[in-house]
Amino acid sequence: MPELYSHGRKISYLRFSITDKCNLRCRYCMPEQGLPDKGHQSLLRVEEMLRLLTLFRAFHVDKLRITGGEPLVSRQLLPLLTAVAPLQFADIALTTNGQLLPQMAAQLRARGVRRLNISLDTLNEERFFYITRGGHLSATLAGIEAALLAGFAPVKINCVLVRGFNDGEIRDMALLAKNRPLSVRFIEFMPIGGDAMWNEDHFLPIAAAKQTLAALGELIPYQELYGNGPAEVFTIAGFQGSIGFIDAISGHFCHSCNRLRLTADGLLHPCLHSAQAIDLLTLLRAGADDAELAALIERAVAEKPPCHEQWGAQTRKMNTIGG
Repeated sequence: MPELYSHGRKISYLRFSITDKCNLRCRYCMPEQGLPDKGHQSLLRVEEMLRLLTLFRAFHVDKLRITGGEPLVSRQLLPLLTAVAPLQFADIALTTNGQLLPQMAAQLRARGVRRLNISLDTLNEERFFYITRGGHLSATLAGIEAALLAGFAPVKINCVLVRGFNDGEIRDMALLAKNRPLSVRFIEFMPIGGDAMWNEDHFLPIAAAKQTLAALGELIPYQELYGNGPAEVFTIAGFQGSIGFIDAISGHFCHSCNRLRLTADGLLHPCLHSAQAIDLLTLLRAGADDAELAALIERAVAEKPPCHEQWGAQTRKMNTIGG
């Protein structure tokens, strides 16, 4: 099959949200009560996941990121990783809240995951408990240590900037990268899925974070060896790790977007910030052959916009599309 292109952008990266379930209830990600159970029949099975991923590989998509929800709570995760090994993705990464990494980091590494992104928005135990609605900071910190011990490189720390919540911790978060090979990435708060927590008063631009970090030293451009995302990456003299910035709102990187998003219920999203999606699961279970499914993938790429038209068009919660 041919390579996929959209407005001059080569589509080579698939983000696959294998579950909308999570062991935390982060305030900007999902409702406090969680989401209604969709039931196993409405979700992709491992063999269906494998069939779709085989098609994406045929289209020369060679980078796969597994997300959720929290992918480590899914019973399908380890069987899926075993099943996709023969597809020889050039890069398999995973995004997690880190709570279960002490038990699972070595298993993930053994099954071909090479990079981890760990969500961590605060180093304060009370704030962590608040933002996650009951999570424990110590578990995520233990997960980071387990990831390093298992040999993951890089280990990226994703910190969503929220004014009035963690803007006083920017320096401390960055210092995580001083003595360990971590990549701390600051991400602008995005209005996704009608998030009740979102308002402009909570928005903090990347420029403000950079200004705060100037006190630590000059930000030196850093060439990452691995990475598929839009982060602008730096290091500081004396740091083992790096510091990244993702200006999703104040800046735009749509011109270089190389990704599609597939959800656990088989919806293929051309753009994170669009409500548009193509239903692969229904066609797959109706007996479609590979040519019919491939045509839908090509349609999704053809309909991928050159740039998202507005923020907030996506009505699904972040935990269902793997932000």
